[in-house]
Amino acid sequence: MRVYHGSILTVDEKDTVVQYLVEDSGRIVFTGNELPAKWSDAPRVELGDRALCPSFADTHAHFASFATFNAGLNVMDAESNTDIADALHDFAASSTSSLLLAFGASSHSVRERRLVSREELDRVCGRKPAVVIKYDGHACIVNSALLAKLRKRLEHLRGYHPESGEMNQEAFFAVSDYITNSISLPTLVRNMQHAMDLYASRGFGLVHSVSGVGFALNLDITLECLLANSAQNGFQLRIFPQSLNISTATRRHLPRIGGCFECALDGCFGSKDAALLSPYIDEAGNGVLYYDDEKVLKFVESANQAALQIEMHAIGDKAFDQAARCLKAALEKHPRSDHRHGIIHACLPTDDGLDICAQYGIHLPVQPAFIDWNQEPDAYLADILGQERAAKLNPLRSMSDRGIRLSAGSDAPCTDPDPIIWLSKACNHTNPAESLTIQEALRMCTYNGYWASFDEKNRGSLEAGKIADMVILSKSPYATPANQLSEITVEQTFLSGEAYQPQNQNPARALLAGMGSANHSSS
Repeated sequence: MRVYHGSILTVDEKDTVVQYLVEDSGRIVFTGNELPAKWSDAPRVELGDRALCPSFADTHAHFASFATFNAGLNVMDAESNTDIADALHDFAASSTSSLLLAFGASSHSVRERRLVSREELDRVCGRKPAVVIKYDGHACIVNSALLAKLRKRLEHLRGYHPESGEMNQEAFFAVSDYITNSISLPTLVRNMQHAMDLYASRGFGLVHSVSGVGFALNLDITLECLLANSAQNGFQLRIFPQSLNISTATRRHLPRIGGCFECALDGCFGSKDAALLSPYIDEAGNGVLYYDDEKVLKFVESANQAALQIEMHAIGDKAFDQAARCLKAALEKHPRSDHRHGIIHACLPTDDGLDICAQYGIHLPVQPAFIDWNQEPDAYLADILGQERAAKLNPLRSMSDRGIRLSAGSDAPCTDPDPIIWLSKACNHTNPAESLTIQEALRMCTYNGYWASFDEKNRGSLEAGKIADMVILSKSPYATPANQLSEITVEQTFLSGEAYQPQNQNPARALLAGMGSANHSSS
């Protein structure tokens, strides 16, 4: 039992702030401004200038991919391709892996304004196979050693560019398949456990993982389900199979389906294949809409009728419209009162599509980290979309004012999961008219994330009867000017009332425990 005294941000229905919270046996038993006498002698945590709030939820992450890339080299902060090459040289000297893996390259954040090349990679790691994944997860650059291993399986695929080493489209997915299938099972499990630890250190208690790409027999889905059931210290995973075949979910008894990859309706702005209603400014074409309405409607109708929760990736306005129209049609054919379907990203939504979302209860798992993103900066987006369209990107205020529920996700590994960055960017939008209040932003990053996977009855707010998943922040965001929110730090994470401790089961024990567990944390 513990009593917490100070600024308690409950994120309840009224965003109440109280002075006391009592936790007992992993549950919250009291919140209020006057501590009852029966708890006056209980151990006390004095918050002082700090604040206690609910744990955060990441409602869109590629967990297995993030775990894999997090074990490699992160080059997102590199200022030049020379920096990337130097970092890869140092990484190669210390790595025992048979494949060098780096993630986060962008032509927009380096001085050369181009992706690092195969030739530059060869200079620093010519003998060992190496690959640098582009920040958006839609392309990569391979060195000559890896190209030699994969040439026969790549050379007849779209997106094969051996001169520069850049692989995109089908060639990229073939490289991705090779990477994921080259990782041993124990290594993959350990990487996932380390990823849980990193998430918890950032204040997260829940991650929605979109899974099922690149791993043979959907191994990532199977492993994530097992690890979700055996995770120690109360860490929660919810799994979305990225498949248009609803049996991928139903045969695993998962109540949800969707994500990116096979469930993506378009591409992304970084590769200029996000589907637009009007052409890109700097070149002909409207991007790529992956499926016609008939195929999308067939998927959402079957999933909706099977009582599955549905999510689909839509970045461009044409894709967003398609997602909204098809979900509307499915819900009109088979009405459901509490489906909690969602459209992921929703970077450039239309007014008509947003009106559908508001009317039919479709929520939006958005990515606040995309706002003023170094890997895909505002200037680049204005160049390809035009200033008028660029000003309409990620319109959080317009969405919220319609009554649409927003949750926040990282799209990890595309961005590093960090809820403090989300709070700051949501409240300091590059289009100030689209900023949220701090109360709205904190709710988006906490309660709404738990609501988005039907967890709100047990988690997501600090109320009596709920599980004590909580975070101590260095100061209260409610008392912090919007332009200083990024200075807040996560000091400690408590899940089920206990300070989070790193996952310490060996891989075999973790998988066996998952097989025998009745916890079903993936559900």
